Formats: sequence, structure tokens, C-alpha cells
Amino acid sequence: MPGSIIAGVGMYVPENIYTNNDLTKLMDTSDEWIQERTGIKERRFAHRTNETTATMGIEAAKMAIERAGITAQDIDFIIFATLSPDYYFPGCAVLVQRAMKMKEVGALDVRNQCSGFVYALSVGDQFIRSGMYKNILVIGSEKHSFVLDFNTRSRHISVIFGDGAGAVVLQPSKDDGSGMLSTHLHSDGNDAEMLAMYNPGSHANYWHKDLADFDDAELGEMFESHAMIDKYQNLPVMDGQAVFKKAVLKFPEVIMEALNKNGYQPSDLGLLIPHQANIRISRYVQQKLRLRDDQVYNNIQKYGNTTAASIPIALCEAWQDGRIKKGDLVCMAAFGSGFTWASALMKW
Repeated sequence: MPGSIIAGVGMYVPENIYTNNDLTKLMDTSDEWIQERTGIKERRFAHRTNETTATMGIEAAKMAIERAGITAQDIDFIIFATLSPDYYFPGCAVLVQRAMKMKEVGALDVRNQCSGFVYALSVGDQFIRSGMYKNILVIGSEKHSFVLDFNTRSRHISVIFGDGAGAVVLQPSKDDGSGMLSTHLHSDGNDAEMLAMYNPGSHANYWHKDLADFDDAELGEMFESHAMIDKYQNLPVMDGQAVFKKAVLKFPEVIMEALNKNGYQPSDLGLLIPHQANIRISRYVQQKLRLRDDQVYNNIQKYGNTTAASIPIALCEAWQDGRIKKGDLVCMAAFGSGFTWASALMKW
């Protein structure tokens, strides 16, 4: 069966812009410090109560559906990638189905963080290839701002992330050589706790290395407790150096896996759209693969790291800017928490 094409792309970012200088009013940091380490100049933060991960995803989905030339009633499957769902459960995909008044279609949520959108694309592509569905809505959306700790103790994390959403509509390819060529998915859970948010969780601190910090009474309140809040144990944690070292190894590797699988070289790429994690990672990958500036799309300077939303937002912007044209070889690649990493190669 033929693979899938991206028939429509869409994105949504909140109106609220927070510059690096805005963050200096909340924590001990500087514009120079943030730009040097991440490449970020500003990011968008959603309205605290009026915007959610699902509502931002819906706005991106509306744009993608319209550009695909179909209606919400034509969607026959939804895949929603996020690490910041509206609810612990149910997932965001059903909220999209309800809000957009779709038919009683299947709805799937993907929790693969930074690589979530590429994983979701791969799942959607397999459903298209099997002939099971014909119009699949794939969304990547994140609202990080509600859980970030805007304090100096967390500045190495809080300055990095932003909010936003991107979406695509997948359809069967039209036998003209366009469409998804292959997808490649990987994981290595040995260092899962190096980039994680432990609490709330059902692990009962099984994975924690600091159980001595809890007394017996506190150990009886494991899903969420005052002790966790008081000790800031309900915040994201990241070993930035370890993540960076793993990312610069696996990023080029999974991109080359896709190219080699289909008989291409890096020089054949029309555009590489990497997950927008850190400009230093993107530049390392570009240098490693000997790609020109016009072959790599980066927008982290405007939006920060929007995790599962970063690739579809960048894809949408690149298409809108005329950076992607019919027949171009486009590669999307991501690396993130888990660790998980993935790539997708397609002819536009």
C-alpha cells in the first residue's frame, strides 16, 4: 500500500511573548546567558486559564484541516502527542474529537515527549499504509508554562521551554513519488531519570535516589504530598550535559539511518527539520552532516523548546515561508526524554 502524504499543515502559538529580559525579572539569569546556552531569544506562554494543550491543538488542527481541503467530519482517526495533557486522564485526543464535533472516530495519545510527533507520524503512516484510515489528524501540542518553576533554582530548565501547537493531516499518497518514505523509532531507557518529571506518579518513589529525605509518614503519601511540594520534588529535572551528549550522538545517527534506508546522502536533503531543543545541538548536527544553512530549519530563537509541538510548528513555518516545495526531500528528526529518538523521511 502507498505511504502517507502531508495534505495540510497548521500551527498555533499564544499571543503572550516572554523575552529573555522578561525572565530576568523572575530569576537570576540574563539574555546573554540564555542565548549562549540555548539560542533562545523569546518564547510564547499560553493564557493561564483560557488556553490549554487541547485548545491550542484544536486551533492548529483547524488550519491543517482547511489546508487539506477537507472538514472535521472527514477525519477518521486522531493522534495527539504531548507531555502536558489537560488532564492526567483522559487524553487530549478525545477532547479534540469532542470540541471539533467529529464522528465517533478512534483517538490515540502518544507520550514520547520531544520525539512524540515523529512517533505519531510513524503510527499514522502505518495506518494509512494498511488502508485502515484515509484522513488522519496528527497533533503535537504543549503547555509547559503552567508547571515551570520561574525561580533561580530551576533556571536551567525554565528558560528553555515554551507553549504552542502544530498539526498535520495525513492522507494516502497519490502514486506520484511523493509521501513518507520511511520512519525510524528508537529508545534506551537506561537513563530515563536524567530528563523526567517524577511526581505525581505511581512509582511510590521506587526510582528516587533520595528516599532518605522522606520520613515514614511522607512515604505513605506517594502520589502527591506536601513533602513533595515543600522539597520541590514535583518539578521537572534534567541533567542537561548528559542529554546533550546523547542527543548529538543519536541525532545524526537516526537521520543517516533514514537516508541510507532510501539511498540518499545528506547533500540530497531539501530541508532538515530537527526538534527545536537547543541551537547548539542543531548546529552540531548540521556540521556533522555537512549541511548548508538553507538545508536546516531552526526557529527555537522565537519559540523555545515546545517539545512535541516543535517539529510541526517548524514544518508549518517552513512551508509557509516557501522553504519546502513539491519534490523536496524532507527529514524530521527528534531526540528527547526516555531516551527516545526518531526520524521520518519524505518526498514532499
